[in-house]
Amino acid sequence: MDRLAPHLEPGHRRKAANRFGARAEMMAAWLLRAKGYRILARRYRNRAGEIDLIARRGSHFAFVEVKARATFQGEVLTARQRARIARAAQGWLADAAGHGRLPEDYSASFDLIVIAPWRLPRHICAVFDSA
Repeated sequence: MDRLAPHLEPGHRRKAANRFGARAEMMAAWLLRAKGYRILARRYRNRAGEIDLIARRGSHFAFVEVKARATFQGEVLTARQRARIARAAQGWLADAAGHGRLPEDYSASFDLIVIAPWRLPRHICAVFDSA
């Protein structure tokens, strides 16, 4: 966060980082819409965790983590983050099935969108599986 706004106090840095993250999520949603996805949820939360974006294209559901980074290099998702996203997705799928919003022949993936300054967003499909 210090790279984003090193001149700010810690509380203000957190707010600047949150704004940066919110803009990254907005850009990721635009990218997905341009690819033909419909955004079903933003910042979905349940007891198991949080998912930045849930999108649908046809009978395919994408559970998308958005990362705003200075560069595209380095570890992006830890094992703990992957497990949290997978648990939250299972909860969302169970809720959708219970309300009849889940097609019988659906597919799902865990995707990642990386946003870096002055670079085109990078959408990585099926970055991990829940097993």
